[in-house]
Amino acid sequence: MKKALLTLSALALCMAAGSALAKEYKELRFGVDPSYAPFESKAADGSLVGFDIDLGNAICAELKVKCKWVESDFDGMIPGLKANKFDGVISSMTVTPAREKVIDFSSELFSGPTAYVSKKGSGITADVASLKGKTVGYEQGTIQEAYAKAVLDKAGVKTQAYQNQDQVYSDLTSGRLDAGIQDMLQAELGFLKSPQGADYDVSKPLDDALLPAKTAIGISKGNKDLKALLDKGIKALHDDGTYATIQKKHFGDLNLYSGK
Repeated sequence: MKKALLTLSALALCMAAGSALAKEYKELRFGVDPSYAPFESKAADGSLVGFDIDLGNAICAELKVKCKWVESDFDGMIPGLKANKFDGVISSMTVTPAREKVIDFSSELFSGPTAYVSKKGSGITADVASLKGKTVGYEQGTIQEAYAKAVLDKAGVKTQAYQNQDQVYSDLTSGRLDAGIQDMLQAELGFLKSPQGADYDVSKPLDDALLPAKTAIGISKGNKDLKALLDKGIKALHDDGTYATIQKKHFGDLNLYSGK
């Protein structure tokens, strides 16, 4: 009997220790690259705005924690997670097999295809052959970079890397690029609706395994507590209609959530 009691006591101590190890978050630090309107960008007063920003703030409100946004170039997001500069990445980060080897992801935030943006009448289409001899820009660290290196470079297309999406559009409008490759909705609802994008058009979506559509919150590998917390928050936004309200604010009747 004494042995049984000791065993139960040991089990209770182990359970208590396990509970103590589960981190309680009072603040969530999210990495963001604010050069990707309408998902994440800066307003005239310097404040962060966009679909991702609203979703992140709503998740924090649901979980009753403080939201802190940490700005970073996109190619610094995964190193930043590893260095504990932030707890998660909410910056239009697509879920890919390569990324899943080094970080984990929450459940889906939204999904969206990739496309080219180029000047109207340029003749550039979703067909790689239309880009031969042309120069295409992309943001470093993105799935578009992986596609550019694996497909475009081998097809005789000159590609150019940039630290952020704003730099891509700057060189596109100045004539140093023939096209940019990025999220289709970002191009349509961000760049094309800006004064500088008035003379530009977007190709049809690109269909390639290297260009998946699902976007989620990136988190450090093995952080099951944070994943469960974020998944709980995301589910709550769908359950109470907050997600639909935020989506309508930014995209009208367009549905970005695949439910996968």
